[in-house]
Amino acid sequence: MLRAGALLALGGAAAPLTGCGLLDRDDEPTPGPDPLTPLLDESLRLAAGHRDAAVAHPALAGLLTPIAEAHRAHAAELARVIGVPLPSASVAATPAAPGDPAAARAALREDERAAREAATRACAAAPAERAALLASIAAARATHVEALR
Repeated sequence: MLRAGALLALGGAAAPLTGCGLLDRDDEPTPGPDPLTPLLDESLRLAAGHRDAAVAHPALAGLLTPIAEAHRAHAAELARVIGVPLPSASVAATPAAPGDPAAARAALREDERAAREAATRACAAAPAERAALLASIAAARATHVEALR
């Protein structure tokens, strides 16, 4: 009986300590960057690339400006979902637009194709609450590929 009382006393004294962190081990790793961050960066890069090509080739501005605006809108929504402020400038430097308008369109088309594939992969791996946004971005990028033909 005495032994049971001693164990109960020790158990009762130790119980409050477990909640204060003295006996707890923090084995949980710190979360990494949000998986949507690369898509945010890519959207900003695509927007800048289309904008730069429109400036370099004014005859293409009517085609490229709405695509650049769509990428900027995607970036804004991705930033909102991630919970970060939208950077004011592109995250990565964009290469100069090719001097030939046809070459510029071909380069942008290839960028869009690769970006569509990245968005499709991200959509397949995303939780349901993010899948609709990513599917919409993938579909828009597929449309951009066709518009740039």
